[in-house]
Amino acid sequence: MFKMECREATPSAVASPNSSNPTSPSTPTSPPLVISPCAACKILRRRCGDKCMLAPYFPPTEPAKFTNAHRVFGASNIIKFLQELPESQRADAVSSMVYEASARIRDPVYGCAGAICQLQKQVNELQAQLAKAQAEVVNMQLQQANLAGALLCMEATAPPPQPHPQQFAIDTFICNPQSYHSNPRFIDDDDNNNNLVSLWEPL
Repeated sequence: MFKMECREATPSAVASPNSSNPTSPSTPTSPPLVISPCAACKILRRRCGDKCMLAPYFPPTEPAKFTNAHRVFGASNIIKFLQELPESQRADAVSSMVYEASARIRDPVYGCAGAICQLQKQVNELQAQLAKAQAEVVNMQLQQANLAGALLCMEATAPPPQPHPQQFAIDTFICNPQSYHSNPRFIDDDDNNNNLVSLWEPL
């Protein structure tokens, strides 16, 4: 009796959920992540591991950086140089090596020194032009100050303006007519008479 119960219970225990419901969908499996190797490992044709020292500084999207650096310095020297530096300075070191390698490829004789000398020459020329412009500004300011001082001296030393004789005679007659009554020549002077007539003519 006991053996029969065991035989009946065995199929139910062994049966899987998929056998009871053959139409149930299977669980989808995620595709494996494919990590592209860095530019250094791709050019060197080696496997790029998770702890690759060159991967953070030579991404696969910029292969020219490692190509130039490898052409000038060599991969072994680059790795050795980075190993001797702390991690905080490696990014700046890689940038310097890439810049030096690019300059050396453009100018095999002088390299980066040639670019520095050219920039220094431009700086010296601009400084000379700036000094010349500043000297011209100072000279113009001095000329303007001298001109203003000369005008002030001329105004201070200039004599007061003298009135015209004809205008002076008319003003004197208006202010003191008695002086002309005692002078008979004033009456006989045709010019003075004409001046007085023109002065008293109605507008």
